[in-house]
Amino acid sequence: MPKIIPERELDVLLAIIESRRDGIGVGEIRTALPYPLPPRTLQRRLKSLEESGRIRATGSGKGKRYLPPPREELPEWSGPAAECELRDEASPAESDGMIPLSAGALEVRDLVRRPLAARTPVSYRAEFLGGYIPNRTYYLPEAIRRELAATGKVGASGLPAGTYVRQVLDRLLIDLSWNSSRLEGNTYSLLETQRLLDLGEGAEGRAVRETQMILNHKAAIEMLAEQAGEIGFNRYTICNLHALLAENLLDDDNACGRVRSRAVGISGTVYHPLAVPQLVEEHFTGILQKADAIGDPFEQAFFAMVHLPYLQPFEDVNKRVSRLAANIPLIRHNLCPLSFVDVPQDDYVSGLIGVYELNRIDLLRDVFIRAYRRSAGRFGVVLQSLGDPDPFRLRHRARIAEAVRAVVEGGMDKRAAAGFIARQAAAGIAENERARFIEVVETALTGLHEGNIARFRLRPAAFADWQAGWM
Repeated sequence: MPKIIPERELDVLLAIIESRRDGIGVGEIRTALPYPLPPRTLQRRLKSLEESGRIRATGSGKGKRYLPPPREELPEWSGPAAECELRDEASPAESDGMIPLSAGALEVRDLVRRPLAARTPVSYRAEFLGGYIPNRTYYLPEAIRRELAATGKVGASGLPAGTYVRQVLDRLLIDLSWNSSRLEGNTYSLLETQRLLDLGEGAEGRAVRETQMILNHKAAIEMLAEQAGEIGFNRYTICNLHALLAENLLDDDNACGRVRSRAVGISGTVYHPLAVPQLVEEHFTGILQKADAIGDPFEQAFFAMVHLPYLQPFEDVNKRVSRLAANIPLIRHNLCPLSFVDVPQDDYVSGLIGVYELNRIDLLRDVFIRAYRRSAGRFGVVLQSLGDPDPFRLRHRARIAEAVRAVVEGGMDKRAAAGFIARQAAAGIAENERARFIEVVETALTGLHEGNIARFRLRPAAFADWQAGWM
């Protein structure tokens, strides 16, 4: 009987090939793999992908190159009450940021990049939201939703919400904090972001506001991971996301987590958001209700990326809220998260302006789809390095984390910690599992370092104090 190839290993190959739309040779693929594969094994997997139509090949012998399949042309969403339909158009082109764009997206990009004086001022159109009927109207075509679902699967669909995101939390904190901040114009580098999140050390020459922005992202992402079973498209989640992302960044600190009661403007566009507080509140409630009713997690994610920025329910930080809110359904369904890796700022901003001024989603949709493919490929590699979840750790993850945190925050030395852990095991763990619990907690303590303390919600200062007395 032929051996079944793990789907996540094929996903790693697909991500590598997808990143080189002009084609890539087998030697380059082997170099890009995060783990070694015998040449014949790699050839068999490439052949399997080719035969299934998931990749294509050109040339032969040493000149053979592998490419992703031709991109399916995306449909145009023509109005608030219309369904998406596939249409025949020109082949996708490359954007300035090297994202393949559909003809409709290129048209939107050209329209919104005209001088402001050539664009007609517009205000909020309630019918844009009103015409969307959950589970009947779709911004993402069915074929794309199926593809993204297959791409984002990590084999954790039957496990509690948030299981997967906790596995990759260390990587997600860095990637999403950096990329989301970068899309706001933040100048921190990826390595500077990692040092800030791991060690609490801000980068020299960077504005305090930029440091605060990244730290706020970390806090917001941790909330989504820690409360995965409770988060959703509800007032509590979205307003608290805003409060965490906006902390110490607004002129009025009381505006954090509150729906705005004053008019706001957006630079670089002729769009004027709603100014009447009662209407802002009414449409904010409508967005949450419709988002919550959507059954498909990817449609939910993209809906949030469209309608939260369009309404501008908060005084500022709306785009950041929408990007993190897009991860809510992905986290709840144990799918790969969306980290916005490799998303060009110009394409993302132009996509949003297309929504603001034209109520057209074409460009933002292309950006979203490409962003998710890239994110899933990246986290697929992370998952490959982690292996399958340990059922025991999964079952007792909350108690393990609480015990580790208590030891560190209590400043316990090894002798005190051993006694404390034994008491914790005796108090809440079945007798036949106590030895294993003690082993796991002690192993976690001995393996603690600056790069993984966020997993246990520990602050760098508390960790440093504890480490000095850990003997």
